[in-house]
Amino acid sequence: MRQAVLIRPGEIRIDRVPDLSAADLSADDVLINVKRIGICGSEIHSFHGTHPATKYPVIQGHEYSGTVAAVGSNVTVCRPGDKVTARPQEVCGKCNPCRNGRYNVCTNLKVEAFQADGAARDYFIVPQDRVVLLPEDMSFDFGAMIEPVAVAAHVTTRPHRIEGANVVVSGAGTIGNLVAQFAIARGAKKVCITDISDFRLDAARKSGVSHTVNVSKTPLNKAVRGIFGDEGFQVGIECAGVESSVRSLMECIEKGGDVIIVGVHAKDPAISMFYLGEHELSLIGSMMYLHEDYLAAVDAVHRGDIRLEHLITGRFPLEKYADAYRHIDENRETSMKIMIDFDL
Repeated sequence: MRQAVLIRPGEIRIDRVPDLSAADLSADDVLINVKRIGICGSEIHSFHGTHPATKYPVIQGHEYSGTVAAVGSNVTVCRPGDKVTARPQEVCGKCNPCRNGRYNVCTNLKVEAFQADGAARDYFIVPQDRVVLLPEDMSFDFGAMIEPVAVAAHVTTRPHRIEGANVVVSGAGTIGNLVAQFAIARGAKKVCITDISDFRLDAARKSGVSHTVNVSKTPLNKAVRGIFGDEGFQVGIECAGVESSVRSLMECIEKGGDVIIVGVHAKDPAISMFYLGEHELSLIGSMMYLHEDYLAAVDAVHRGDIRLEHLITGRFPLEKYADAYRHIDENRETSMKIMIDFDL
């Protein structure tokens, strides 16, 4: 079988290795015939050597979907032929966060494609407790996007309140778009998304996010007054990984508001401790998801609450994995979600 390995920053190699089969399964394992891989922005950081937690060499791919090829003797969550995805988190189950149900921040967490080998191969083995069944009528493309949708599902549980709140999402890439959509689905009063790319803001509007601001043309403080009036906004969600967006959210948010950090920052940002302390802001992290977030993501996509059709902007065969990364580099403004299609 084929597998895409990030050997070192800037170098991806397609290896040929023996196929995995039912004989390789433990009792609780599921063998997945992978059909799609979605490329994540964090993997681009790894490709450039700027992701702070990537181990090289590592097999790529943590957003994926496929069909069940075989199951172990104890597996009950799926059967051969089912369409599935799975969480890419390898956790210890023994540390305090794990024992408290917060395995997304496991002390010994390993994430596929970063600290553990990922799913960018024809066959992949996953324990059944991480497998998520997909509706039969859901496309493999959408199935591979459940992972970033689950990120958005989790992010929107992190503020002290989101229902009835006004929300600003900074960064209209794939994650920011999905976070804005999920904030709407969870009952936020008004949601505004910002970026410096008109292409991405247009994709957000097509996805149902009506309030968009190009902050290279309109400062956030002015835009906030125009959209929210005297109400202001109570939740700011930073998805761009840019220092200026963190600072502007902290400066413009209502006193006592929540600022959620989602974006990966290649360099630690300098923030205003004045706004953090004197305005009694809550600066909150958000890390991946729990299993229930994956289930919520599947339900939201299947119901049509989360729209994905405007986010897929290209596809490449597995053998062209490195070309897909370079395409993203060369088309930053117009690349949203690039798919690796195993059927090409």
